[in-house]
Amino acid sequence: MLTLLLASRNAHKLREINELMPGMKLIPWPAEAPEIPEDGAFFQDNALQKATFARAWWKLCGTEAVAGVLADDSGLCVDALWGGPGVLSARFAKNLERDPKNRKLLAMIPAHAARTARFVCVLAFAPRTGEPFTVSGAVEGTLALEPCGTEGFGYDPIFIPQGFHQTFGELPAEVKHTFSHRGRAAAALLERLGVSSPRTEAARLDPH
Repeated sequence: MLTLLLASRNAHKLREINELMPGMKLIPWPAEAPEIPEDGAFFQDNALQKATFARAWWKLCGTEAVAGVLADDSGLCVDALWGGPGVLSARFAKNLERDPKNRKLLAMIPAHAARTARFVCVLAFAPRTGEPFTVSGAVEGTLALEPCGTEGFGYDPIFIPQGFHQTFGELPAEVKHTFSHRGRAAAALLERLGVSSPRTEAARLDPH
């Protein structure tokens, strides 16, 4: 079993990646560690920035040996909002709870505009030594008229994946994980690392 440092304190993200990569032991970013910068223009920039920053800090201050550092940068890209909130997804309406935040975003969609959108995830892996690399995953869909469901986190209750009538907030995790943006990125990472996992095997395939 590989032990990896996850460059995030997001408990929802930690749980989801644990479910997608059950063969890994993930150590969350410590509370006493500095904030990880993420000021890149693209998901890949942010993911690599997080992974390399976390690796450098862990080499100096880490308390446990790890095989590498894993960083996730992901977000919702809405066509009617020129691809926003995109890389700013986590910072959009940051002072609001999930439901009002989602409603605020939906209210920004112009009347009669296309409601197409996609979730994007880039995972960066920085091995203990050597060059970091990234893998990615995406899933197309549309925005619901209002939030539905309590599963998942973030924008899941307003995103209807292509081929479904339910939002990610309504779909069970075991269904979502087989084709979600993070599920596809996790499957690509495990393949790159030469690790197989039945939970992510289906994520390489589009069920529709």
